[in-house]
Amino acid sequence: MFRSIVARGAIAAAGAALLFSATARADDVKLPSSMTFTAYDTGSSGFNIAVAVGKTMQERYKSSVRVLPAGNDVARLAPLRAKRAVVSAMGTGSYFAQEGVFEFGAREWGPQPIQLLLSIVDCNGLSVGIANDIGVKDLKDFKGKRLGFVVGSPALNQNALAIIAFAGLTKDDVKIVEFASYGAMWKGIINNDADGAFASTISGQAREAETSPRGLMWPTMAKDDKAGWQRVQGIGPFFKPHTVTCGAGIAKDKPIEMGTYPYPLFVAYGTESVDTIYPIVRAMIEGYDGYKDGAPGAVGLELKRQTMQWVIPFHPGTVKAFKEAGHWTAQDQAHNDGLIKRQGVLAAAWDAYLKTNPADDKFAEGWSAARKAALVKANMPDAFN
Repeated sequence: MFRSIVARGAIAAAGAALLFSATARADDVKLPSSMTFTAYDTGSSGFNIAVAVGKTMQERYKSSVRVLPAGNDVARLAPLRAKRAVVSAMGTGSYFAQEGVFEFGAREWGPQPIQLLLSIVDCNGLSVGIANDIGVKDLKDFKGKRLGFVVGSPALNQNALAIIAFAGLTKDDVKIVEFASYGAMWKGIINNDADGAFASTISGQAREAETSPRGLMWPTMAKDDKAGWQRVQGIGPFFKPHTVTCGAGIAKDKPIEMGTYPYPLFVAYGTESVDTIYPIVRAMIEGYDGYKDGAPGAVGLELKRQTMQWVIPFHPGTVKAFKEAGHWTAQDQAHNDGLIKRQGVLAAAWDAYLKTNPADDKFAEGWSAARKAALVKANMPDAFN
């Protein structure tokens, strides 16, 4: 069933190649009277931006958007899968869900057909913020310190490991402290239960930590350190070097080189219809002036700032809206088609693996091998094997 869904998504993406009338107007957008989004915890940049977008949808399109905060990736996606929410403001957990790895490699999940609406890259960075009272000046100084993890959130945890890998550090070089949610993890920094954690530099939690007695610093990750960046991208292929000019403790005239990737990523399931997703994307594009100043980072949702060829495909409804706006190329189409195909390969591998009736104690190991074999056969890259 999943394979046929993905196949229909690919067909819809191809069918969206038609050009649409340039005379489309904002009053053509018809949204449901109410919608539910999910996001990171209250106060996170993803939550704040989702609320700003929702406010504009209410004011301009008379659609009431409820934003549900959730402490981990599984909790953010579960309402979408159950059709209780339509969009999530996610992080790289959406990529892990697509790939069927970490928590999404469990029997009750598997590869998910996650697809993009819009995403953000702005002046902020995404890195491990470190309490300023422990004497860390460089990432290598973090060895032996306490690193915050969130239970059930591979995006945060894997990303934190990718960042410390810049200095050649691994999970064995730090002391892992687990928390129940993103918000609890950052409270742990303030309360001296941990020394560092992954975040966006503009998140409310990072700003709170920066003004606390412990303070906050962001270690430099020099763009020209090719070996360091190779280690980072070996764990998180979605990271790229970025000059950061905004966020907790960061001044525009004193930028810091660190990492970033599109965040938040507004995503939906590929099983959602074009008729559902297209008007949402239209509303986000055409309502941009209404929410761009509504939360730090929201300016990054501008159409011309979109990361067009990333690791997750755009939803066919998004493709339709982009083409209508004249923001789609043949190269974008080819890249997107390849990612849709990848989702189909992973779905087929999952279906075939489940039919072998794997034992619970061997499930993760067996799926990892089956997944790797399917991607090798399809001549597709794999960052997890």
